[in-house]
Amino acid sequence: MIQARKLQERFHQIYGGPSNVYRAPGRVNLIGEHTDYNDGFVMPAAINFYTWIAAAPRNDRRVCVHSENFSEDVEFSLDDPQPQRRGHWSDYPRGVAVTLEQAGCRLRGANLAIHGEVPLGSGLSSSAAIEVATGYALLANSGRTANLVKLAQVCQRAENEFVGMRCGIMDQFISCCGKAGHVLRLDCRTLEFRLAPLPPGVTLVIVNSMVRHELAGGEYNKRREECEVGVRYLAGHLPQIRALRDVTLGDLERYGSGLPKDVYRRCRHVITENVRVAAAEAALEHGDLSEFGRLMSESHRSLRDDYAVSCSELDLLVSLAHKIDGVYGARMTGGGFGGCTINLVQSDRVADFRNRVGVEYQRATGRTPEIYVSQAADGVQAVTSAN
Repeated sequence: MIQARKLQERFHQIYGGPSNVYRAPGRVNLIGEHTDYNDGFVMPAAINFYTWIAAAPRNDRRVCVHSENFSEDVEFSLDDPQPQRRGHWSDYPRGVAVTLEQAGCRLRGANLAIHGEVPLGSGLSSSAAIEVATGYALLANSGRTANLVKLAQVCQRAENEFVGMRCGIMDQFISCCGKAGHVLRLDCRTLEFRLAPLPPGVTLVIVNSMVRHELAGGEYNKRREECEVGVRYLAGHLPQIRALRDVTLGDLERYGSGLPKDVYRRCRHVITENVRVAAAEAALEHGDLSEFGRLMSESHRSLRDDYAVSCSELDLLVSLAHKIDGVYGARMTGGGFGGCTINLVQSDRVADFRNRVGVEYQRATGRTPEIYVSQAADGVQAVTSAN
């Protein structure tokens, strides 16, 4: 692979010597948004945009990291008794190393060179891609075989506890366990999952709105808190519940009148979104992409109106997509407040989609969207051996 060879050459320039190359994909979520941290259900696919890492062992317990994207170098010790986050891109690889050590995986020191293809701030989970690629590379570098489910859990914990973003498990899980040509339906409580093939002749088209509103991170954590408020209140009537995953719409309508209006709506989104994921899985099993697309549209409306994480640019992109023949469904994807939409498009209509959406969105907003065309991809893997 050209990218792997280039990264090995760059590694040799920086550190000298050979390296192994690993890669982990970003992801797009077809349906099931903001359900993962509520113990719910999601249906993502890995995409063929990756974080690549060239790695080789050191004889000490230091980790040296070079970022091609930021043209920066960072170094830290695995024996640091009080590692601290810096609010910097290096918190992601360092957080994974720290969390692996805390989980009992004694690591070798490593030289790492990182190149990321997943667009930053797009909602396609560049953070999970770098976490999973780093974790996989550090384990392999230390002579350990990665348990992919446990690796996903470690990477989520690193982002929650070291980086400080309270994400759910979906992003790391699909980056670990994705399969080419398939979507993955994940139960975020049990981590049981099923792979379902996408029908032939359909393509994932992701449109980057090129906006990222500054409130995204804080509002994401606020939504989690609102869901937790809802669970605590509803548990007074339904003591058996542990998360919104355990609540039905009938339960909410029966017992939720005392909730703040915004909290009620947040709960309603999560509850109905879990129902939509189950319906979407059934539609895919029957090859009914029209029904799958209808559920995507419902999901977007719920994210816009009940969860309040969309924005005018995302709403415009969804509206434009619905006007184009060959589009089965469209919705925002990711945390929201900017970022991307996911569109399920007939493969022979992708060129027309790109042209029309690009022109009309630029005319309306003055921004030229980035449009990424992808098939569902494999999860994390070793790409090349040392040369």
